[in-house]
Amino acid sequence: MSRRTAAALAAALLAGGVTPLFLTAPATAAVAKHYDDFNGDGHRDVAYGGYNDVDRTGGTVTIVYGTANGPGTRTQFIHQDSAGIPGTGEEDDQFGESLASADLNKDGYADLIVGNPTEHVGSQEYRGAVTVVWGSASGLSGGTNLVPKSGAQGHFGRDLATGDFNGDGSPDLAVVGGGETWLYRGGFTKSGTTGAVSEIDKEGAGWYSYSLAAGKVNGDGRTDLVVLGEQFVDGQPVERAWYLKGASGGLTSGPSKTVTATTAAIGDFDKNGYGDIAFGRPDSHDGKGSLLVWRGTSAGPSGSAMYNQASSGVSGSAEAGDNFGYALSAGDVNGDGYADLAVGVPHEDVSGKEDQGGVTLFRGGSGGLDGMRSAWIPQTVTGSAESHVAFGYTLRLRDLTKDGKADLGIGAAGTALVLRGATGTPTATGAFALPELGGTFAD
Repeated sequence: MSRRTAAALAAALLAGGVTPLFLTAPATAAVAKHYDDFNGDGHRDVAYGGYNDVDRTGGTVTIVYGTANGPGTRTQFIHQDSAGIPGTGEEDDQFGESLASADLNKDGYADLIVGNPTEHVGSQEYRGAVTVVWGSASGLSGGTNLVPKSGAQGHFGRDLATGDFNGDGSPDLAVVGGGETWLYRGGFTKSGTTGAVSEIDKEGAGWYSYSLAAGKVNGDGRTDLVVLGEQFVDGQPVERAWYLKGASGGLTSGPSKTVTATTAAIGDFDKNGYGDIAFGRPDSHDGKGSLLVWRGTSAGPSGSAMYNQASSGVSGSAEAGDNFGYALSAGDVNGDGYADLAVGVPHEDVSGKEDQGGVTLFRGGSGGLDGMRSAWIPQTVTGSAESHVAFGYTLRLRDLTKDGKADLGIGAAGTALVLRGATGTPTATGAFALPELGGTFAD
């Protein structure tokens, strides 16, 4: 979930200490039903960037294991000084700056993929590294580094995305490195082997990749990929989004759209069978921020709509520096079959509280997203109202309680919780507190 602006905020939050827990024991089974069920018990787990351990640096990933009732009390902390994890934590490492998950080796347990884009390797400064931490019946245990191609060496692991892009039943992995996107096809093994690796680039077009989003857009069953990047047009850099369609050979190039965005999420907001692509544009309009939705069709994305805090029904006022659209996550909060979209507004000033933040939830429905179906979720759902907490700087919508309604994870400085999905707005009743959140949620 690498975000150019979110990364800076997350890095500012990293500090403190935790104790690692090491687990082992692989097994053989069908591909994990949930790509974030690391111990194969049928319950989704939550992974996110955490605080550093005492007397060490370099980044830590926190995992909260799920139960039948949602996130439980079992917590695990993984970093480069954990047993079985390659490398050593160093001062300017960013282990956990990007996170993704999938059952890469198809053993029935989801695996966690961890990006460390500033990792030094030998004499190569900031070469970057991507580590697969393997799932097992006991949880995550041991890791294997992905081998980057020569052109990927440079902030390798800046962003990650998983999906079955070629439709063969094996999860694949897309990685940003060296300013390009690289597709690693499954299967993956603990010894470090993968399927074929290919570079995803606009040949001769001056393309530079920096962020990824994966989801199903055109309804053919394969996972599609959206790459955010810059392209040189008439000698000038232009920020664009590039849609790539899943295909038997991997990914095929589709349309591009000129849009200045730092994050993207995919969901079928109008329930027509095609995923819509939402772009967060927190820096647009002097930092007021906006949301652009590129609508899905059988031929890929086509047509768009824009939303901001000046849209009818959307709470708040569009003010410079609010950063509406800083974080996005899609999921069906109320169980009606339409994907909904959570939009972070972490620098919203509320009742004189500077940068208190909040979340706008757009409910999907006929015709797609509509400001008149939106709701405001304030920082006060945590029981406090404070300045400079950036409530909503990272978000995650997933059904953690198996009730058919996506639960909303919300991150802030010193505060992190999961609101339960509900028929209306996600509720703080029975909310789950998350420990040690100091980075961003895994996609």
